[in-house]
Formats: sequence, C-alpha cells, structure tokens
Amino acid sequence: MDIFLLILGFALMLLGVVGSLLPVLPGPSLSWIGLALLYFTNAVPANYWILGISFIITALISILDYVIPAKGTKKFGGSSYGIWGTNIGLLVGIFAPIPLGFIIGPFVGAFIGELIYDHKDHHRAFKAATGSFIGLLASSFMKFVVCMVFLGLFLWVVWTNKAGFF
Repeated sequence: MDIFLLILGFALMLLGVVGSLLPVLPGPSLSWIGLALLYFTNAVPANYWILGISFIITALISILDYVIPAKGTKKFGGSSYGIWGTNIGLLVGIFAPIPLGFIIGPFVGAFIGELIYDHKDHHRAFKAATGSFIGLLASSFMKFVVCMVFLGLFLWVVWTNKAGFF
C-alpha cells in the first residue's frame, strides 16, 4: 500500500506542476494532496507542521490566484467592467477550443469589458487588458514556484525515508 500511495502522490505532484500553468487544474491543491498522501504511508513519520504550513500556503495561493489577475487589471487603470471581463474571459478561454485560450481569454475579456465601459478609449482598454495579462502571468509563476517547492519537498522526504519504501 505504501508504494501505491507513493506513486499516486508523485503523480499528483506532477499533475500539480502542470496544473500550475493551466488554470483548468488546481495545481497547488493537487500538489498538496500528493504531499499529504506521502505522509499517509507507514514509511514516512507524520509531520503535522509541514502539512499544516503547506496547507496554509496552498489556501493563500488558491485565493490569490483569483485576485491577482483582477488586481492587475485594476492597477493598470481598469474598471469593474474590465475585472469582470477578465474573469469571464478566463472561464471562456479555459473551455474555448483554441490554443492558449487560458492566456488569450482574460486579455480579450478585459479588453471587451473596458470597451463596454468606454467604447471611445481604446488605449485605456488595451492598458487594462495588459494589466490582466501581467496579473495572470504573475499568478501562474507564483503557483509554479509553490508546486516546484512542494515537489522538491516530496522528493526530499522520499529520499530521506527511502529505506522504508525500498
């Protein structure tokens, strides 16, 4: 059973890294579940500090994932229409059958939202859409770093407890 949990945990860690770049998958949450599965094995002693701190980090990152693109839109002069456009564009972009729709969607959504707000000021709409794009990139980078740290922690714990597995 320990080997099964180890393999499943590692698969979730890898899926979490992929999910940190694709908004369809909750990357940090999947990585945390993979890390928690590692501690359910008999080979690894329970460490509630690591699980607790990593859970808090996962919760914060998950909340910030939705806040950062909207804040980027606002920071670059966007209105509430641009923020709503960013969120709607992100959802449409995820499910749209176009390559990189999850990147293009928030940009186009913020741009259209700002044009609805003020159809005469294309420059401000483009600036707000750029803020949305930068916010999305910052959010994805932050999730990627957290997932890579969790993966490194996973591998380190497996390595230090390898005698219990193999």
